[in-house]
Amino acid sequence: MNAPEGIIAANPTRVDYLVIAELVAPGVRVLDVGCGDGQLLSLLEATRGVDGRGIEISQKGVNECVARGLSVIQGDADTDLVDYPDDSFDFVILSQTLQATRRPRSVVEQMLRIGTKAIVSFPNFGHWAIRGRLLFKGAMPVTRSLPNAWYDTPNIHFCTIRDFVDLCDEIDAKIERAVALNGAGQRIALNAPWSFWNLFGQQAVFLLRR
Repeated sequence: MNAPEGIIAANPTRVDYLVIAELVAPGVRVLDVGCGDGQLLSLLEATRGVDGRGIEISQKGVNECVARGLSVIQGDADTDLVDYPDDSFDFVILSQTLQATRRPRSVVEQMLRIGTKAIVSFPNFGHWAIRGRLLFKGAMPVTRSLPNAWYDTPNIHFCTIRDFVDLCDEIDAKIERAVALNGAGQRIALNAPWSFWNLFGQQAVFLLRR
């Protein structure tokens, strides 16, 4: 997949970072929830000129972010987002973390309260390779987007693209844009139906608004 315009120096290992950077407007206020080691936040500050903040549950991640010069605090998405005032940010981002939260619906609702827009990326548990492994091997899948064994994974709420679309309907979140990526990191055709994305998309990125 080609990098978004203006993003040439950065080459993150996770292709969803490039998609997210493409969706974020320049110069906006951003909160990266579950920001890990700060790679995405660094990318956004360097290429989009955002006013970035982060929240990360692990002390190791916070330390790595601070070493990058990022403004990040330690906190839990499930419990600490309620402390942020309404409309504190223009964009609130949750990248590959939704499935690790205890209350995904509440987390997405809080994101849309805190920010004007929310970006959520997640691995698609409806991908054909995952279905095939469950069907033919009877075993939980291990893939590039789901690299951990079932007994060693931080993920507790797997969902499919179809599940996430249904969640958006339930909480009245408007899908402004969505991108599905196949196993090679290539975008699936925009005019494909959700059922096609659900089968062939290994991961997805959604831009939401209230």
